[in-house]
Amino acid sequence: MTAPTLRPGGRSARVQESIHTAVRELLEEQDRASVTVPQIAARAGVTPSTIYRRWGDLAALLADVAMARLQPETESTNTGSLPGDLRAWAEQYLDEMNSEPGRGMLRDVQASLKPAYCATIIGGQLQAILNRYPDQPNPGVDRLINLIAAPIVFRILFAEAPLEVEELHRLIDIALNQ
Repeated sequence: MTAPTLRPGGRSARVQESIHTAVRELLEEQDRASVTVPQIAARAGVTPSTIYRRWGDLAALLADVAMARLQPETESTNTGSLPGDLRAWAEQYLDEMNSEPGRGMLRDVQASLKPAYCATIIGGQLQAILNRYPDQPNPGVDRLINLIAAPIVFRILFAEAPLEVEELHRLIDIALNQ
């Protein structure tokens, strides 16, 4: 099931935002395993059937909230150089995804029916950085995802320790040395 297409500012958007807010609040207050659709519905002021009708199940709702949180609220840091911008972006991404909420978001997105949406969001962020430097060699978004974002996510999800910042910087250098 996919997230509904909503009119900005309409009743559907307000209902979706109240449900997303309820999910975020409940996840801050209690363990994710104890959050239920009835709790979310009560907090949001809707019936559980509203949630099931829009998202199908709790996992899809959690993934939708996680993907919404992945959308950047502001433009990435502009340091004046492509390597500097990529380092700033990658360090922030590493910090955010290695946090407990970030790890939960990664798990929710991974379990969703649309995990590729995460790559679309990250790809958009990286393309915006590349667009700032049209006169510099462009390694391409796929190369940046493969050499920067993928190792971050892999280490967070499957290793005992996250990627070290020094190694992250080396991967950025490799990505830029086409």
